[in-house]
Amino acid sequence: MAKGYWVVRVDITDPEAYKKYVAANGPAFAKFDAKFLVRAGRSETLEGTSRDRNVVIEFPSYETALACWRSPEYQEVMKLRTSASTADLLVIEGYEG
Repeated sequence: MAKGYWVVRVDITDPEAYKKYVAANGPAFAKFDAKFLVRAGRSETLEGTSRDRNVVIEFPSYETALACWRSPEYQEVMKLRTSASTADLLVIEGYEG
């Protein structure tokens, strides 16, 4: 079964408030066996547009990645993110070759 991924690009508008989101999102991600592959770090935009922060989160499956986003746990903590940032969030099915 192919893994699922969140690919998130974020511009943080309120750094102090965004820290609350980062501190609070752990239980929702743990419930769905999420693994951070990229969490900020250096980046360079070679083509197209970019945002300040990039995140890639791996889930056991595409369905699990969607279920996490749709869960009451994440929907509650997401309010902290949306009030402190602007984001693009994609859920993508992994490639199995």
